[in-house]
Amino acid sequence: MTSGPGKIAAYVVGALILLSLPYGISSYGLRVLDLSLISAIAVIGLCFAFGYAGLLHLGQAAFVGIGAYASALLAARFGLGFWVTMPCALVIAAIAAIIVGVPMLRLRGHYLALATVGLNVTTEIVAKNWESVTGGEDGLSAIPTIGIGAFRFDSDLRFFYLMLAMLAIVIAIGLAIRHSRFGRAMIAVRDDELACGASGVFALRTKVLAFTIAAVFGALSGALYAHYANYISPSDFDFVHSIAYLVMLIVGGETSMIGAIGGAILIGFAPEMLRFVGEAYLAVFGIGVIVILVLMPEGIVGTLSRLWRSRVARHV
Repeated sequence: MTSGPGKIAAYVVGALILLSLPYGISSYGLRVLDLSLISAIAVIGLCFAFGYAGLLHLGQAAFVGIGAYASALLAARFGLGFWVTMPCALVIAAIAAIIVGVPMLRLRGHYLALATVGLNVTTEIVAKNWESVTGGEDGLSAIPTIGIGAFRFDSDLRFFYLMLAMLAIVIAIGLAIRHSRFGRAMIAVRDDELACGASGVFALRTKVLAFTIAAVFGALSGALYAHYANYISPSDFDFVHSIAYLVMLIVGGETSMIGAIGGAILIGFAPEMLRFVGEAYLAVFGIGVIVILVLMPEGIVGTLSRLWRSRVARHV
């Protein structure tokens, strides 16, 4: 981990970079950036389950979908505003995470991974077949945009600044959790679950809480996406998206919230950056991810942080 001043400097630099991004890209690029920042919130949530608690969680898109559908349905069918539907969506996702998490998180390793895959697939099947509620394959449309009074976040630039504010809140909450007693318990469970049990830390409860935090952040991401895109369908939350969230986290740095944001932006823009390779995109993308994992196993941010600490140590 970096030092306190180093962390503050990293967040300040990251904020300045984010603030400058909209002025150096096209309107289409700005939309991709907005979508990447939405994904970053789900990836930050995954940071708690996968990075801190060590849960092999491959179903984050399920909770993104739960948040999206809950907020969209409450807004479209009951006329409620985003600032009412969003908290409701978070509560629904938290309840769902606890219900499935208590029995599922007794599993470990690849058994847990398969269980979370099953959760994601099941959620997608329900969304496709419960047509009277979700609209089935046709999805839900006419989802209202986010607003505060008469002001609407109805342009990509306006939504970008909303996302910066939301990310600041998410990071502040995330840092508070990370440096709390519960945050330390998560890392302890990841490092040695048996030793934690012997020292009085309830491993299952800690894992369920980490899983629930990931679900709540995922639901927030889904709610924001629904009201930004104004349309959602089951394919927006399939298993492929869960894999994408995990890749974003690992590429950026699995224990870094800055890395989660950086990984989300990098992977979000990857199709545009690799457009010149045409049909070979997936092959080049896969090779690039493998190269990053081999050369930078701590992720991009984790590796840069380690190099920075080494440089500072040499000059002390």
